[in-house]
Amino acid sequence: MRRTRLAYLLSLTGYFSLFFLLLGSIALLPADHVPPRLVLLLVLVGPLLFPLRGLLHGRPYTHAWSGFMALVYLVIAIGIAAGEKTFLTGLLETAAVLLWFGGSLFYVRWQSASKTRGKA
Repeated sequence: MRRTRLAYLLSLTGYFSLFFLLLGSIALLPADHVPPRLVLLLVLVGPLLFPLRGLLHGRPYTHAWSGFMALVYLVIAIGIAAGEKTFLTGLLETAAVLLWFGGSLFYVRWQSASKTRGKA
């Protein structure tokens, strides 16, 4: 049960790290940046709100499909890291996404293993 809790906490840490990194990087953009901040917030941060309730409640199904969602953010973070000026931000976002993905993966695996052991 202890490792399931660790995976749950790692998943949430990565999720919220990515969430706040994206908010911070969008907030620090210059005012004349194209596309506008509102569009970036809706496109990048908006979809992160969909799995929030299930992740907080520790639902394995939500952790499973949010792991697939994390892979999309991994591609975005690697693209951000490819830029000269945004390398550090992209690297931090990549680390946060990998933490979210790995935590979710192990949470689902260990949660299902603990439930099957309980039935035997």
